[in-house]
Amino acid sequence: MHDKHQQFFDELAEEWDLRFTAEDLERLQRVVDKISIDSGMDILDLGCGTGILFDMLRRRVGKDGSVTGVDFSIEMALKAHRNFPFPNVNVVDADAIMLPFADDTFDMAFAFAAFPHFSDQQRAVSETHRVLRPKARFYILHLQSSKEVSEIHHREGGVLEHDVIPSHDDLRAMFNSQKFSDVKIEDHPGLFLLSAVNNA
Repeated sequence: MHDKHQQFFDELAEEWDLRFTAEDLERLQRVVDKISIDSGMDILDLGCGTGILFDMLRRRVGKDGSVTGVDFSIEMALKAHRNFPFPNVNVVDADAIMLPFADDTFDMAFAFAAFPHFSDQQRAVSETHRVLRPKARFYILHLQSSKEVSEIHHREGGVLEHDVIPSHDDLRAMFNSQKFSDVKIEDHPGLFLLSAVNNA
């Protein structure tokens, strides 16, 4: 199933950016603007796709910080690299369930429009815990509610049909078991936002 996901996103890479309207990007910018991001931070973008978040993040971290995007679709990763050839942006073709980074590498992590597609969500949370520094925050973000995400994927069918955001209770259990705390979930039409703090 995982290989089919990779193929699906490889085939969509060239047209992926067209799925996001100017209004989508404005809404996304407003959400990111509310998050406390400091200059010099090293940020991990899981399932980065073509780099939709990159420009918003790289401007906040500045030349002393970095944004590292990870995607298991080589075509998405290549497109992200072409879209954002900046010295403070890195793109890695890798899977969120097996991250090629040392422990305690990043100050913050995002998974924008990606978490439902991870083949092992529990393991992805565990890996994110490993590579985040103590007290770093992990954000899961969608421009739809969890219900809307499920409905969209069900309509698309194929490899996406069963890709969902877990229930709030399951998410809290997932994060708490991996040494995250202060799990907050905002879930309503037009937005899903989970934030959690990484504990040492």
